[in-house]
Amino acid sequence: MLYGICNLSIIPIRLEPSDKVEMTSQILFGEHFKVLEKQKKWSKIRLAFDKYEGWIDNNQYQEIAEETYQNIKNSQTYLTGELIDFISDENQYLTLAPLGTTLPFYKNSELKIDSSILKYDGIVISEVLDKNTIIKTAFRYLNTPYLWGGKTPFGIDCSGFTQMVYKLCGYRLFRDAPKQATQGEVLSFIEESEPGDLAFFDDKEGNIVHVGIIMKDNYIIHAHGKVRIDRLDHSGIYNVDSKKHTHKLRVIKKVI
Repeated sequence: MLYGICNLSIIPIRLEPSDKVEMTSQILFGEHFKVLEKQKKWSKIRLAFDKYEGWIDNNQYQEIAEETYQNIKNSQTYLTGELIDFISDENQYLTLAPLGTTLPFYKNSELKIDSSILKYDGIVISEVLDKNTIIKTAFRYLNTPYLWGGKTPFGIDCSGFTQMVYKLCGYRLFRDAPKQATQGEVLSFIEESEPGDLAFFDDKEGNIVHVGIIMKDNYIIHAHGKVRIDRLDHSGIYNVDSKKHTHKLRVIKKVI
């Protein structure tokens, strides 16, 4: 088994081993993974954080030893707390670090990837936060453009948004909305929900296709065109701009 770590700001995960197929997700700097299959140009990987699988370019990651993989897995998680910041190497070359970037083996403004010592001086998040911080964290992505497969303030999709917000607060969600819908406790009514709970929405066939974070007073923050705030009722999401319902409510879940 081979192991790897992302040593670039953001790299795409593809559905198939080709630059021409859709991006299904992204890996941010510092995330580690198993390499399930390695071809001439592409590797199929499984992320340690959420077990998400897909294909990445062999030129866009660094191989690490199994011992390093296990040490990262067993060490405390440190994430960048700045919307956008930089990590610098020994030559003062900069790597962009979007919100939620992982800082392996972080201590005293330094992080390490194998023998490379890097530096990060920004805000660091390293603990499980109270549920009331979920909405405050979600607001940091407000107006981020929608991007299928995206997970950063440059572009994000609905489940990438909920996953990253929860991750920044110290909680794990699966990557895609249908799997996120399997987590937590079902609530029967919107009135039972609290800010930070998740609302899931389905299509005409009954498939979960959307997710958002419930706010107080029947509002919801979600990624649809952009990360935006709309109304939530028993039918679903009511878009405050178009004055019509855009998503049909399927289930509400309390994960925390």
